[in-house]
Amino acid sequence: MSYPEQVYQGDSGEVSAVFRPANSPPNLGEAGKDAIHYLATTVTTRGEFGLYRVEMRAKAGGPKTHFHKSISESFYILDGTVRLYNGAQWVDAHKGDFLHVPQGGLHAFRNDSDAPADMLLLFTPGAPREEYFEKVSQLADATDEERAAFFVEHDSYFVE
Repeated sequence: MSYPEQVYQGDSGEVSAVFRPANSPPNLGEAGKDAIHYLATTVTTRGEFGLYRVEMRAKAGGPKTHFHKSISESFYILDGTVRLYNGAQWVDAHKGDFLHVPQGGLHAFRNDSDAPADMLLLFTPGAPREEYFEKVSQLADATDEERAAFFVEHDSYFVE
């Protein structure tokens, strides 16, 4: 295995880092309840990855079993207990636990506990997941065709 192809062609480096303070408000939702923090979007990382912090209230539930065809998804638990489905079984994941799901891998997550939970979601390569997060809750009144088109557009294929 070798390093990827060089992206930066300069000889002296550049000032291009992006800092996001820990006390930044969430981009979506309400801190301490259900919230999503856009830590590194596909725009920020030039398509390399997307990194999001997800705060879930107690008994928040989560998406049903699904897979992605073009992106992998990884979960890192920061706090609380998150139930992760690895395609074969549900696992209670705790602080420091990690799950990587390659393209095509069945997975799901939810917070069934009586306490809040906090985790990182990593998508590789980067994809515009912000639109997915912002609009998925608006599907209640969508037709079956509109809902199906939305999920295909956002590389989410549900099996349940």
